[in-house]
Amino acid sequence: MKHLFIINPAAGKYDHTGEFTQKIREACDKRCLAYEILVSRAPGDCTRIAQAAAATGDPVRIYACGGDGTLNEVVNGAVGYRNAAVTHFPGGSGNDFIKIFSDPAAFSDLGRLLDGDVASFDLIRCGQDHYALNICSIGFDARIGTSIGKYKRLPLVSGSGAYLLSTGVNLVKGVHRHYTVEIDGEVYDGRQTLICIANGRWYGGGFNPVPEAQPDDGLLEVLLVKDVSRATVASVVGKYKKGQYAQLPELIRHFQCKRVVVRCDEKSEVNLDGELLMRTETTFEVAPNAIRFFYPKGLTY
Repeated sequence: MKHLFIINPAAGKYDHTGEFTQKIREACDKRCLAYEILVSRAPGDCTRIAQAAAATGDPVRIYACGGDGTLNEVVNGAVGYRNAAVTHFPGGSGNDFIKIFSDPAAFSDLGRLLDGDVASFDLIRCGQDHYALNICSIGFDARIGTSIGKYKRLPLVSGSGAYLLSTGVNLVKGVHRHYTVEIDGEVYDGRQTLICIANGRWYGGGFNPVPEAQPDDGLLEVLLVKDVSRATVASVVGKYKKGQYAQLPELIRHFQCKRVVVRCDEKSEVNLDGELLMRTETTFEVAPNAIRFFYPKGLTY
């Protein structure tokens, strides 16, 4: 079996290429493993590299060396290939998906990861050709995330500062929009603050909206946060962030389903594990057992 390490030098706060390469060589040479290290050079490279390796038909374990966006690209390349399994060797700022496991820090122990157990996880199919392993969102939080990048480029603005700036600007622009949301055939038409479609549990570096979500149960967890005023958005989003949606049933509705269709009056930001799409209509469907994922031996999720 081959081990393929795909390093994204743009992930995280600095380029991990040298550090990762040294760790990989030490661990794999010690075990006399067949392995290859490739470095992405542009957005989409991780997907192309993963797909090329999986398409050979040979058994391969693919390591996404970077952040959640890197993992998302690798998953989109390996989906549908049963000879391939993927994992996350974390180097991003959030590393959110692996927080579902009992010891996320173990993913940084390459020795344990090389001996990993394999599970079949569901994916969220978004339209015809995009997949998300973790969480998709539309609305206020997706608009904040979309704007963070441009604020990070401002002098003396840190990552947290960029988040606060983006939040402030989007509060001024308005918290809610009109959406038509169809959940397994039931239609909910009205103004929403945000819509969350979850397969995993964590996103955005600290949001845990549906703590009970399971990545292998064949279901999507959906939260609809109804329109709220600027004065109450902080308290409502605070409950949402901590997974306390049941405390605000009049404002946050929870569903389990297999298919969600979201229609917008104009093109709206759609967040797919950190990937940005602009759509007026998006269909989200559960893709059961669509990806093989391996993780350090002995962990639970």
